[in-house]
Amino acid sequence: MSTSQLREVLGKDIGVVFQDPQASLNPTIRIGVQVEEVLLAHTRVSKREAREWAEELLTSMAIPDARRIMDQYSFQLSGGMCQRVMMAMALALEPKILIADEPTSNLDTTLQASILSQLEQLKKEHGTAILLITHDMGVVARMADTVAVMYAGSVVEYGEVGDIFRHPSHPYTSAILHAVPRLDDPERSLEMLRGRPPDPMDLPEECPYLPRCPRATNICRISPRPALRPIQEEHTVACFNALPYDRE
Repeated sequence: MSTSQLREVLGKDIGVVFQDPQASLNPTIRIGVQVEEVLLAHTRVSKREAREWAEELLTSMAIPDARRIMDQYSFQLSGGMCQRVMMAMALALEPKILIADEPTSNLDTTLQASILSQLEQLKKEHGTAILLITHDMGVVARMADTVAVMYAGSVVEYGEVGDIFRHPSHPYTSAILHAVPRLDDPERSLEMLRGRPPDPMDLPEECPYLPRCPRATNICRISPRPALRPIQEEHTVACFNALPYDRE
């Protein structure tokens, strides 16, 4: 696409919330101007209407005294406040696709729940597809329909959210879930992942999880990294020793 074609899509059809909101906002431009820019670029509202709309958007994100915040700069706001500004900008025009990288990080529990509810409403009422990037397994369990588990830059397991949580077949997926505290099993010890992740600039030819894997066998050591293969309908795993299961 040309720059002008991309400008028609980005912000209107595709919204993005980055993991570091303070680095995503321009520190030399007031918050209100940045929110208004999205509205002015993709709609025919006047400058005055855009400012009123921007104030409403910020207020909807539980930002107190939104009118005052609009006249401030990003470096004058907390990380959580900047996150809410980014969410307001991303959701302003009800995009078809929302890419959200840790959208609830740096937020308190009440605001987390509010933003997740807004995302669910956006998906339900407008059919917005949400690509959610997160380490928060509670958010995954609540929000996701399907899950792609990534390790060292590659998808190692993919499936429906229920299958992933009930039947984690890749050892990394299993390790992630065993590192999460559970209220229904308070006596269970949390398991730490041993070893360290590989250098992303120097990935091995074999499975990158091999040095940390408790299931590793000779085939893992002498073979190139495994490709995704189905172990159930719509559930694929990149592992020679993936654990099979019966849905019934």
